[in-house]
Amino acid sequence: MDSKNYASKIGTLIQETRQSRGMTQSELAKELGTSQSAINRIEKGGQNISLDMLGRISDVLSSQIVSLSQPGSVNFRVEGGHKLSGRITAKTSKNAAVALLCASLLNRGTTTLRSVARIEEVNRIIEVLNSVGVKTRWFNDNDLEITPPAKLKLENMDVAAAKRTRSIIMFLGPLLNQYKQFDIPFAGGCSLGERTVEPHLDGLKPFGLSVHTVTGKYQVTATPVKPEHTIVLSERGDTVTENILMAAALSDHVTTIRNASPNYMVQDLCFYLEKLGVKIEGIGSTTLVVHGVRDINKNVEYAPAEDPIEVMSFIAAAIVTKSEITIERAPIEFLEIDLKFLENMGFQYDISDEYLALNGRTRLVDITTKVSTLVASVDKIHPMPFPGLNIDNLPFFALIAATAKGRTLIHDWVYENRAIYLTELSKLNAKVELVDPHRVYIEGTTRWKPAEIVTPPALRPAVVILLAMLAAPGVSTLRNIYSINRGYEDLARRLNSLGAKITVIRDITD
Repeated sequence: MDSKNYASKIGTLIQETRQSRGMTQSELAKELGTSQSAINRIEKGGQNISLDMLGRISDVLSSQIVSLSQPGSVNFRVEGGHKLSGRITAKTSKNAAVALLCASLLNRGTTTLRSVARIEEVNRIIEVLNSVGVKTRWFNDNDLEITPPAKLKLENMDVAAAKRTRSIIMFLGPLLNQYKQFDIPFAGGCSLGERTVEPHLDGLKPFGLSVHTVTGKYQVTATPVKPEHTIVLSERGDTVTENILMAAALSDHVTTIRNASPNYMVQDLCFYLEKLGVKIEGIGSTTLVVHGVRDINKNVEYAPAEDPIEVMSFIAAAIVTKSEITIERAPIEFLEIDLKFLENMGFQYDISDEYLALNGRTRLVDITTKVSTLVASVDKIHPMPFPGLNIDNLPFFALIAATAKGRTLIHDWVYENRAIYLTELSKLNAKVELVDPHRVYIEGTTRWKPAEIVTPPALRPAVVILLAMLAAPGVSTLRNIYSINRGYEDLARRLNSLGAKITVIRDITD
């Protein structure tokens, strides 16, 4: 690679990293004690950059190390075998954040979201919003201001960003009452097998939605009408429920939704819609009655609640490393069943008195893990819609089962491919037997060994591999960790604050 090409690649990398952190060139320049024009030249590849300056920029942006290897990937180097200790605070929900970003399209006023998780999934939705004319502004690190234009420029939608997130399908609900025709790219996100959008289309059809599928996109025609009867969802899905809620919110009628998901991200969406003036009966139940408002123009603030899946990640990290840590701000209502399963396997923990999240509605606690001797679950472990064991938490139970004495059956009936990714644990010396694409047997207890693994293209199995590496004495490498960054903010740094030893390595090459 010649020096000019190298400088250009370095500049592009710095620009992309800066933008992902929500920083302007001026803000980065101020942190570095240089000028905005200098940062501009660096990002355009027009200025040579010293190793010292590269190190300073890396520290300001994300404390990342630049190495020479495969193009553009970010990797974790994990020195395993260390116990964790200390306290860590759960961040707000990734799934709630993307729903609220989509729901902001219902409001002609400005929406301010507090303490938003700055993750890749959120970044992709913001890129889509920006491309159609929505103005967004980060401030106070994790607060996000969203201001829509008078009319969205849907024809300018950033298709590449849209295709990298499954959440784009949730544009249907907010838009169908505002635009007669528009296109939505096929949803992306995790590689978990075929994920049909039919429940979304079926649930939105009573509102006048008509969809034709063409190459790479859905062509949508909307003629808003009053649903003639109660909407019964064919599956109790989270995103399906959210889509129907958003359609009902901007309909000036009363809509009854049955078999609705009462899960945490749905509740956050309901609380936000109430701030917009939408009355909703039955929040937290499977029947929602929505009193819509035809026109919404309010300047509102809302803080989503903390993420129960992130909490379970830290619980699993503590179990697999045999550590005592305290996880603060855990939304206990959405963890009780999961904790009950763990209790039955021998997990011990302390729990604080309850207090409220910033939204004033969600109940939080602090959970302190204890070093525990676990045994295999007597019954198979399988997820259910809330209030059952959380579907997103199931992969963590596979990891936990590998530390438990005996044989555990994990049944992931929801996704065709996710159980297959759990076989990657065998590279770290876990005994994993794949029965079919939905079921694995896991034999504990595991004597973990280090390994080099390419990150699975699914968020939760990817994190499971990382946490197993924390337990494996020696040095492991987890390559291309984009799927982890989709759902977790600064996970390596935060685990390191508890005593883990994870180094972030960014690769650059021709």
